Order: sequence, then C-alpha cells, then structure tokens
Amino acid sequence: MTDAVRTDSVDQADSIDFWTAAVSRTYVDLDCSVPGAESVISGHIESTDLATLGLSRVSATAQNVLRTPAGISRASADYFLVSVQTSGTGIIAQDDRTAILAPGDFALYDSTRPYSLHFDDPFAQYVLRLPGATLRTLVHDTGSLTARAVSGRQGAGKLLVSMISSIMDDVDMSAASAEAVSQSVEYILVAGLVGLTGVEKPAPYAASQRLDEIKRAMVVSLRDPDLTVARVAAALHLSLSTVHRAFAGEPYTASEWIWIQRLDGVKRSLCESQNAHTTIGALAASWGFTDPAHFSRAFRSRFGCTPREFRERSSPER
Repeated sequence: MTDAVRTDSVDQADSIDFWTAAVSRTYVDLDCSVPGAESVISGHIESTDLATLGLSRVSATAQNVLRTPAGISRASADYFLVSVQTSGTGIIAQDDRTAILAPGDFALYDSTRPYSLHFDDPFAQYVLRLPGATLRTLVHDTGSLTARAVSGRQGAGKLLVSMISSIMDDVDMSAASAEAVSQSVEYILVAGLVGLTGVEKPAPYAASQRLDEIKRAMVVSLRDPDLTVARVAAALHLSLSTVHRAFAGEPYTASEWIWIQRLDGVKRSLCESQNAHTTIGALAASWGFTDPAHFSRAFRSRFGCTPREFRERSSPER
C-alpha cells in the first residue's frame, strides 16, 4: 500500500509547517525552510514499506532540510537514508563532506548525526530508508560512506536506481517476496557504495575455512536456546579465544552474530504464510529466544520496528 501527502491539501500559508511534519513522519525529525524571499513549499510524497525498508518518491520546490542536534535529541532514530536523484540537483552534506547529485546519482547519509540537504530549484528523488544495524552488518566503516556521490549511470548504481523505480511502480507483492526483494536492494546498495574509490570493501562472508566452519556449527544449533560460543568452541575442539579471534575481522562478535542470525530467522518466519496464526512469542522461542522483552528490544534495534509492527506491515491484507 502506498501512502501519499500533498501540500496542495492545505493553505499556502501552512505549507512549510505541513511539509516539515510530513517529511519528519516519513523519514526522521527534520527542519525545513525555503531559500531567499520564498514563503511556500509545494511538494508531494508517496511512501511505502518493503519489509523493514522504507521507500518513497518525493517531488518538491526549492528548500533546505536540516537534521539538527536538537532533532536527534527529540527522536534519536538510527537509520541510513539514500537519496536517489531523478530530476534537478541535490546537495547532501555530512561528516565534512558534500555530495552533489545530478539525475541518476545517489548518496548515503546517517540519521544519528547532523546532515543537511539543499535544493536550489524544483527537484525529484527516490529515498530509501533502512535500519542502521542492517547496513552495519553488511559493510565496515559506514562513516566513510556518507555524503559521497555514487553514479547511477553504470554498474550497481544503475541497477539500484532501476530496481527502486520498478518497486515504487509495483509495490503489491507477498510478504515473502517483499523480504527477498528488500535484501536484494540492500546488497545492491552495498555493491554501489564499496565501488567508491578508497572505500574498504566488506570482508568476505567466508574469509577463512575456520570462520566458515564455526558459522556452520552455529547455524546447526541456532534454534537451541542453550547455544553459546563456548559450546560451539567445545564441539569443534577449539579454544574460546580461537573462536573470538576468527570473528576479529567481522562487523560483529561471535555472540552478536548468533543473535543476528536468530533475529533474521524470526523476521523470515513472520513473513511466512503458515505462521500467520502463530504468536510472535512462539516464533521467537522457536528461534532460541527465552526472554520476550529482550527479544523485542533486540528486534527493534536491528530492524527499526517492533515484531508486531513488522508483522502488520508484512501482512498481505495491509
């Protein structure tokens, strides 16, 4: 389902306040203003959810958009956003860098730190919003990736632009399909980002035979609530320090990796039609979670919403 807001639904005198509230609801807490002597913003936003990804199409008149320290204090949401320019020129500034986006280009920015967006003329963009933990799982040193323009005219960038455009034009799909497509978008985004000159590529998933072996052993027992890193080490006849060293080049520790795989497993289960009438607590328990409150907090931290909110978004009847 696509939600839409338009400034032409309110008086012009109220357009800036209306627009500021709309973009803050859709993305994160933001301040909007108009350049020069202008006193009106005219704009339109269409937005939809794809599993834990937020996708939107924005077209509007000239404006400045700020993510301020005060806004972060009011709502400290942890998201990465990606602006894909489709018309006009956009300027993104964060972390002492500035990206100038021509049509087809895209850039990443992090909601946990201040940033600014500037549009001197009418513009249009697609905007992708994904939970911060998701991207940090897939790529190292995300701070080096913000406000850096990626060309959408070739390679992974071109594929990302095409995929987002197609999704926005046809958002009706099953929950399972939405989950698979959202993961594809994430991986293509990462491929575009690591193509930037000087950016460290993410470590391969199976960087060594030992790490591969350890992860396979963890996956086999993933649903066992008594699974621990120590038990995996003992089963493989390895020291605990050897297991921890194997994860030294990974974005997460061995224990965190187990939790992430379990959370991803619950997320997949919530999308499966055969689990439509199974309680969230039962699904969590089936993936080894014994503390419902701890599970709910961990799920929200990783995916940016509660398990119940995710199930409601993913429901085919939504």
